[in-house]
Amino acid sequence: MNASQENRPHMTMANSTVTLAQQLREIVGNERLLTARSDTLVYECDGFVLEKDSPDIVVFPETTQEVSRIVQFCHAAGVPFLPRGAGTSLAGGCLPVGGGVMIVLTRMRRILEINLRDRYAVVEPGVVNAWLTRELKGSGFHYAPDPSSQGACTIGGNVATNSGGPHTLKYGVTVNHVLGIECVMSDGQVIQLGGPLDEYPGLNLTGALVGSEGTLAIVTKVWVRLTRDPQSCRTMLGVFESVDDATLAISEMIGAGIIPAALEMMDQGILVAVEQAFQFGFPLDAGAILLIEIDGLDVGLDAQRQEIIDICMQSKAREVRLAATEQERLKLWKCRKQAFGAIGRLSPSYCTQDGVVPRTKLPHILRRIREISQQHDLRIVNVFHAGDGNIHPIILFDERDQQQLRRVMLASNDILQECLDCGGSVTGEHGIGVEKLSFMASMFSPQDLEVMERFRDVWNPTGKLSPGKMLPTAGACGAEQIHPGRRAAL
Repeated sequence: MNASQENRPHMTMANSTVTLAQQLREIVGNERLLTARSDTLVYECDGFVLEKDSPDIVVFPETTQEVSRIVQFCHAAGVPFLPRGAGTSLAGGCLPVGGGVMIVLTRMRRILEINLRDRYAVVEPGVVNAWLTRELKGSGFHYAPDPSSQGACTIGGNVATNSGGPHTLKYGVTVNHVLGIECVMSDGQVIQLGGPLDEYPGLNLTGALVGSEGTLAIVTKVWVRLTRDPQSCRTMLGVFESVDDATLAISEMIGAGIIPAALEMMDQGILVAVEQAFQFGFPLDAGAILLIEIDGLDVGLDAQRQEIIDICMQSKAREVRLAATEQERLKLWKCRKQAFGAIGRLSPSYCTQDGVVPRTKLPHILRRIREISQQHDLRIVNVFHAGDGNIHPIILFDERDQQQLRRVMLASNDILQECLDCGGSVTGEHGIGVEKLSFMASMFSPQDLEVMERFRDVWNPTGKLSPGKMLPTAGACGAEQIHPGRRAAL
């Protein structure tokens, strides 16, 4: 338990917790409500493990109506509450700042409709990303956003953080594939934004809700766009002696007008872990590899593949391997998408960053990351979406060592600041959460932040929905009042 947790007044008074728990139990019953400390402790953090705080109550609704009633009770009681999906987010987006009620949406997991003629599907927020992919297999269509955690992450969570994935370069992020949203407002009111049509008149409130990290409303249903399957694809693995050579190949490819469906990089550090886990036959002495995929009409792909091979070889690639079969292609993607799971072979704990830089700055930022690694005496490995400059340096450490924890925070800040100095951003798809609040004032002007705060306050006037997230303004101040000393405990 964090020192600050021991001293905080849970829900202001213990009686409030008991009364609210009784009310929520009337909605969901005993089996879908947790109050014991040993049970709620499971939900003290998401994939960002550097900050922890357990909720007072965890509740598992199964319908929009249940979510609405839960929110109404929380609103009336004046207690903080927030939604959570699978907990795979990596910036503390579902950290229960100040405790309160956590509304876990994983039991809302139905695929409600698939309409191939109009190219959309309707899903509940707890539907795992890969489930929709599997359901559409053989239909000629797919749902394009494919986060690396797609085997576990939920579409509701993808909407909250505007997730990307390896195929973002060509197909775009989640917001490009969300047509409509049903959601519960902070007072329990249920509304629908958008729907199955491509265009609706008026302001794009659907787009505003995607990426809002649960601070505006709780998503209970999503209309998603379906994309026709490409006729064919070609998948390649470029092997390079150095990271600089690999990043040069990336710039040359994009400069030649080639937009791959996916363009991913792994450096030597992560290669070792992936090879130990999956025995794909990666050369462990390589400085970096590029996983390159192109898709589209079959008639032009062989020529484009050869152009990519030529660019790689001119950029000092040692070799370019081709996935000759669908099985080889799937195994390559398995290695990439499960790379984070293989990191357990390297370290007991890790922290994944999520910065963005212009593609031409990739050689610089990777050199800077190596310098930061040496400066803070921490091992950092890299696997990331190279095509759009979305870097994911992975800092390896042992969270039981408080000195290492402090150095991890300093190294993370140095990396993200360098992204800003390069003209980039501190997040490409993981969101701000609680991790990056301090960078918002560096990315945006006071006027920008004021507009964002005022927009949020229209939706969430009491600030009790997902407090202490995303905006370093009144929401952050409120978090400190609910949970004093949380930052000081780090």
